[in-house]
Amino acid sequence: MRGDRLTMRATCHLFLMLACLLTATAPLPAQTTLRVAAYNVRHGLGMDSVIDLERIASVLRPLDADVITLQEIDEGVERSDRVRQATELGTLLGMSAHFGDFMPYQGGEYGMAILTRLPVSSVTNHRLPDGEEPRTALEVKVAAGPDGDPVSVVGIHFYRTPEERLAQAEMLSEFLADLEHPVVLAGDFNSRRGDVVLQSLLQANWFVVDKDGPANTFPSDSPAREIDFVMLRPGSAFEVVEHRVIEESVASDHRPMLVVLRIW
Repeated sequence: MRGDRLTMRATCHLFLMLACLLTATAPLPAQTTLRVAAYNVRHGLGMDSVIDLERIASVLRPLDADVITLQEIDEGVERSDRVRQATELGTLLGMSAHFGDFMPYQGGEYGMAILTRLPVSSVTNHRLPDGEEPRTALEVKVAAGPDGDPVSVVGIHFYRTPEERLAQAEMLSEFLADLEHPVVLAGDFNSRRGDVVLQSLLQANWFVVDKDGPANTFPSDSPAREIDFVMLRPGSAFEVVEHRVIEESVASDHRPMLVVLRIW
Protein backbone atom coordinates (compact mmCIF):
# COMPACT_ATOMS: atom_id res chain seq x y z
CA MET A 1 0.00 0.00 0.00
CA ARG A 2 2.83 2.39 0.91
CA GLY A 3 4.45 1.77 -2.47
CA ASP A 4 1.16 2.47 -4.25
CA ARG A 5 0.80 5.77 -2.41
CA LEU A 6 4.35 6.78 -3.36
CA THR A 7 3.66 5.88 -6.97
CA MET A 8 0.45 7.92 -7.00
CA ARG A 9 2.23 10.87 -5.36
CA ALA A 10 5.02 10.74 -7.92
CA THR A 11 2.47 10.58 -10.73
CA CYS A 12 0.65 13.66 -9.36
CA HIS A 13 3.93 15.57 -9.14
CA LEU A 14 4.70 14.63 -12.74
CA PHE A 15 1.31 15.88 -13.95
CA LEU A 16 1.79 19.16 -12.04
CA MET A 17 5.24 19.64 -13.57
CA LEU A 18 3.89 18.99 -17.05
CA ALA A 19 1.01 21.42 -16.52
CA CYS A 20 3.39 24.14 -15.35
CA LEU A 21 5.69 23.51 -18.29
CA LEU A 22 2.83 23.71 -20.79
CA THR A 23 1.55 26.92 -19.18
CA ALA A 24 5.00 28.50 -19.29
CA THR A 25 5.66 27.60 -22.91
CA ALA A 26 2.19 28.16 -24.37
CA PRO A 27 2.18 31.24 -26.63
CA LEU A 28 0.23 34.26 -25.45
CA PRO A 29 -2.93 34.96 -27.44
CA ALA A 30 -2.33 37.44 -30.26
CA GLN A 31 -3.77 40.92 -29.77
CA THR A 32 -6.61 41.32 -32.23
CA THR A 33 -8.15 44.56 -30.95
CA LEU A 34 -6.93 48.05 -30.16
CA ARG A 35 -8.63 49.81 -27.24
CA VAL A 36 -8.27 53.60 -27.35
CA ALA A 37 -9.64 56.02 -24.77
CA ALA A 38 -9.75 59.82 -25.05
CA TYR A 39 -10.36 62.23 -22.18
CA ASN A 40 -10.12 65.98 -21.76
CA VAL A 41 -9.18 66.01 -18.08
CA ARG A 42 -8.93 69.81 -17.53
CA HIS A 43 -5.65 69.31 -15.60
CA GLY A 44 -7.54 67.02 -13.21
CA LEU A 45 -9.93 69.76 -12.10
CA GLY A 46 -13.33 68.24 -11.43
CA MET A 47 -16.76 69.79 -11.46
CA ASP A 48 -16.36 70.06 -7.68
CA SER A 49 -13.32 72.37 -8.19
CA VAL A 50 -10.97 69.72 -6.79
CA ILE A 51 -7.82 68.62 -8.67
CA ASP A 52 -7.62 64.84 -8.24
CA LEU A 53 -5.47 62.73 -10.57
CA GLU A 54 -6.25 59.53 -8.69
CA ARG A 55 -9.91 60.15 -9.49
CA ILE A 56 -9.03 60.57 -13.18
CA ALA A 57 -7.06 57.30 -13.03
CA SER A 58 -9.99 55.52 -11.36
CA VAL A 59 -12.23 56.59 -14.26
CA LEU A 60 -9.77 55.33 -16.87
CA ARG A 61 -8.55 52.13 -15.21
CA PRO A 62 -11.70 50.02 -15.82
CA LEU A 63 -11.59 50.87 -19.54
CA ASP A 64 -8.53 48.62 -19.94
CA ALA A 65 -7.26 50.83 -22.76
CA ASP A 66 -4.13 50.10 -24.79
CA VAL A 67 -3.70 53.80 -25.59
CA ILE A 68 -5.17 56.89 -23.90
CA THR A 69 -5.12 60.40 -25.36
CA LEU A 70 -5.40 63.09 -22.69
CA GLN A 71 -6.15 66.76 -23.30
CA GLU A 72 -5.38 69.73 -21.02
CA ILE A 73 -2.39 68.34 -19.17
CA ASP A 74 -0.10 70.37 -16.88
CA GLU A 75 3.58 69.62 -16.45
CA GLY A 76 5.15 71.46 -13.50
CA VAL A 77 2.47 74.17 -13.52
CA GLU A 78 1.77 76.30 -10.45
CA ARG A 79 -2.02 75.86 -10.47
CA SER A 80 -1.66 72.08 -10.19
CA ASP A 81 1.06 72.06 -7.50
CA ARG A 82 3.94 71.59 -9.98
CA VAL A 83 2.96 67.95 -10.55
CA ARG A 84 4.13 66.39 -13.82
CA GLN A 85 0.67 65.13 -14.61
CA ALA A 86 1.49 62.93 -17.61
CA THR A 87 4.11 61.04 -15.64
CA GLU A 88 1.87 60.78 -12.59
CA LEU A 89 -1.08 59.40 -14.54
CA GLY A 90 1.22 56.98 -16.34
CA THR A 91 2.48 55.71 -12.99
CA LEU A 92 -1.04 55.37 -11.58
CA LEU A 93 -2.16 53.37 -14.63
CA GLY A 94 1.04 51.39 -15.24
CA MET A 95 1.57 52.88 -18.70
CA SER A 96 4.34 54.77 -20.45
CA ALA A 97 3.67 58.51 -20.62
CA HIS A 98 4.42 60.89 -23.50
CA PHE A 99 3.83 64.64 -23.15
CA GLY A 100 3.40 67.17 -25.96
CA ASP A 101 3.66 70.80 -24.93
CA PHE A 102 1.53 73.59 -26.35
CA MET A 103 3.18 76.47 -24.51
CA PRO A 104 4.92 77.60 -21.30
CA TYR A 105 2.43 78.25 -18.52
CA GLN A 106 2.80 79.32 -14.85
CA GLY A 107 6.37 78.13 -14.55
CA GLY A 108 5.79 74.84 -16.36
CA GLU A 109 4.22 73.64 -19.60
CA TYR A 110 0.65 73.11 -20.75
CA GLY A 111 -0.35 70.64 -23.43
CA MET A 112 -1.54 67.07 -23.89
CA ALA A 113 -0.35 63.52 -23.29
CA ILE A 114 -0.65 59.99 -24.58
CA LEU A 115 -0.36 56.96 -22.30
CA THR A 116 0.15 53.47 -23.66
CA ARG A 117 1.01 49.93 -22.65
CA LEU A 118 2.07 49.01 -26.20
CA PRO A 119 5.60 49.19 -27.65
CA VAL A 120 6.34 52.69 -28.99
CA SER A 121 8.60 53.28 -32.00
CA SER A 122 8.29 57.07 -32.34
CA VAL A 123 6.73 60.16 -30.76
CA THR A 124 6.10 63.38 -32.70
CA ASN A 125 4.58 66.61 -31.42
CA HIS A 126 3.25 68.30 -34.59
CA ARG A 127 3.14 72.08 -34.31
CA LEU A 128 -0.19 73.39 -35.66
CA PRO A 129 -1.17 76.95 -36.61
CA ASP A 130 -1.48 79.12 -33.53
CA GLY A 131 -4.89 80.31 -32.48
CA GLU A 132 -5.67 82.26 -29.35
CA GLU A 133 -3.24 79.78 -27.80
CA PRO A 134 -0.51 77.69 -29.46
CA ARG A 135 -1.59 74.19 -30.44
CA THR A 136 0.01 70.86 -31.38
CA ALA A 137 -1.10 67.33 -32.23
CA LEU A 138 0.72 64.52 -30.40
CA GLU A 139 1.43 61.39 -32.47
CA VAL A 140 2.62 58.13 -30.91
CA LYS A 141 3.37 55.22 -33.23
CA VAL A 142 2.70 51.90 -31.51
CA ALA A 143 2.98 48.24 -32.47
CA ALA A 144 -0.52 46.77 -32.49
CA GLY A 145 -2.49 43.82 -33.78
CA PRO A 146 -1.56 40.15 -34.06
CA ASP A 147 1.60 40.96 -36.05
CA GLY A 148 2.65 44.08 -34.16
CA ASP A 149 2.00 46.31 -37.17
CA PRO A 150 2.47 50.08 -36.83
CA VAL A 151 -0.52 52.24 -35.93
CA SER A 152 -0.29 55.95 -35.18
CA VAL A 153 -2.55 57.24 -32.42
CA VAL A 154 -2.85 61.03 -32.53
CA GLY A 155 -4.27 63.16 -29.75
CA ILE A 156 -5.73 66.56 -30.58
CA HIS A 157 -7.33 69.57 -28.93
CA PHE A 158 -8.31 72.09 -31.61
CA TYR A 159 -8.84 75.67 -30.33
CA ARG A 160 -10.54 78.21 -30.47
CA THR A 161 -12.51 79.94 -33.27
CA PRO A 162 -13.87 78.02 -36.28
CA GLU A 163 -11.22 79.66 -38.48
CA GLU A 164 -8.40 78.65 -36.12
CA ARG A 165 -9.70 75.10 -35.75
CA LEU A 166 -10.09 74.72 -39.50
CA ALA A 167 -6.49 75.80 -40.12
CA GLN A 168 -5.31 73.34 -37.47
CA ALA A 169 -7.35 70.47 -38.92
CA GLU A 170 -6.15 71.13 -42.46
CA MET A 171 -2.50 71.25 -41.48
CA LEU A 172 -2.81 68.08 -39.38
CA SER A 173 -4.30 66.22 -42.33
CA GLU A 174 -1.35 67.38 -44.43
CA PHE A 175 1.17 66.25 -41.79
CA LEU A 176 -0.32 62.76 -41.71
CA ALA A 177 -1.12 62.39 -45.40
CA ASP A 178 2.03 60.44 -46.30
CA LEU A 179 1.74 57.81 -43.56
CA GLU A 180 1.53 54.31 -45.01
CA HIS A 181 0.04 52.76 -41.88
CA PRO A 182 -3.37 53.31 -40.21
CA VAL A 183 -4.06 56.30 -37.98
CA VAL A 184 -6.45 56.80 -35.06
CA LEU A 185 -7.24 60.46 -34.31
CA ALA A 186 -8.90 61.04 -30.93
CA GLY A 187 -9.62 63.95 -28.67
CA ASP A 188 -11.38 67.28 -28.21
CA PHE A 189 -12.25 68.83 -31.59
CA ASN A 190 -14.21 71.74 -30.07
CA SER A 191 -16.40 71.27 -33.14
CA ARG A 192 -19.71 69.66 -33.96
CA ARG A 193 -20.89 67.31 -36.67
CA GLY A 194 -21.61 69.16 -39.87
CA ASP A 195 -19.49 72.23 -39.18
CA VAL A 196 -16.60 73.34 -41.39
CA VAL A 197 -13.94 71.59 -39.31
CA LEU A 198 -15.48 68.13 -39.51
CA GLN A 199 -16.42 68.65 -43.14
CA SER A 200 -12.78 69.42 -43.89
CA LEU A 201 -11.65 66.22 -42.18
CA LEU A 202 -14.22 64.15 -44.05
CA GLN A 203 -12.95 65.60 -47.31
CA ALA A 204 -9.44 64.57 -46.26
CA ASN A 205 -10.68 60.94 -46.06
CA TRP A 206 -11.08 60.69 -42.31
CA PHE A 207 -13.80 58.29 -41.13
CA VAL A 208 -15.79 59.56 -38.14
CA VAL A 209 -16.68 56.73 -35.77
CA ASP A 210 -20.31 56.88 -34.63
CA LYS A 211 -20.96 56.36 -30.96
CA ASP A 212 -23.13 53.66 -29.44
CA GLY A 213 -25.79 55.29 -27.28
CA PRO A 214 -25.70 58.92 -26.09
CA ALA A 215 -23.07 60.85 -28.08
CA ASN A 216 -22.77 64.16 -26.21
CA THR A 217 -19.56 64.67 -24.25
CA PHE A 218 -19.71 68.23 -22.86
CA PRO A 219 -20.39 69.48 -20.24
CA SER A 220 -19.97 66.33 -18.21
CA ASP A 221 -22.68 67.04 -15.63
CA SER A 222 -25.35 67.66 -18.30
CA PRO A 223 -23.99 66.75 -21.74
CA ALA A 224 -25.47 68.96 -24.45
CA ARG A 225 -22.78 68.88 -27.19
CA GLU A 226 -20.83 66.23 -29.06
CA ILE A 227 -17.40 67.82 -29.48
CA ASP A 228 -15.10 64.85 -28.70
CA PHE A 229 -14.56 62.35 -31.52
CA VAL A 230 -12.57 59.38 -32.73
CA MET A 231 -11.60 59.30 -36.43
CA LEU A 232 -9.80 56.70 -38.52
CA ARG A 233 -7.76 56.81 -41.69
CA PRO A 234 -8.28 54.67 -43.64
CA GLY A 235 -11.56 53.47 -42.19
CA SER A 236 -11.07 50.14 -43.96
CA ALA A 237 -8.07 49.31 -41.75
CA PHE A 238 -10.30 48.58 -38.75
CA GLU A 239 -13.60 47.07 -37.74
CA VAL A 240 -15.33 49.09 -35.03
CA VAL A 241 -16.38 46.75 -32.24
CA GLU A 242 -17.76 49.45 -29.97
CA HIS A 243 -17.52 53.19 -29.35
CA ARG A 244 -19.17 54.75 -26.35
CA VAL A 245 -19.15 57.75 -24.05
CA ILE A 246 -18.39 56.86 -20.43
CA GLU A 247 -20.97 58.07 -17.93
CA GLU A 248 -18.84 60.23 -15.61
CA SER A 249 -20.08 63.61 -14.42
CA VAL A 250 -17.60 64.87 -11.79
CA ALA A 251 -13.92 64.11 -12.54
CA SER A 252 -13.65 66.64 -15.43
CA ASP A 253 -15.84 68.96 -17.48
CA HIS A 254 -15.77 66.48 -20.40
CA ARG A 255 -16.86 62.85 -20.44
CA PRO A 256 -14.30 60.27 -21.62
CA MET A 257 -14.74 58.01 -24.65
CA LEU A 258 -13.67 54.45 -25.43
CA VAL A 259 -13.38 52.88 -28.87
CA VAL A 260 -12.57 49.22 -29.45
CA LEU A 261 -11.19 48.45 -32.90
CA ARG A 262 -10.56 45.08 -34.46
CA ILE A 263 -7.35 45.18 -36.44
CA TRP A 264 -7.27 43.53 -39.87
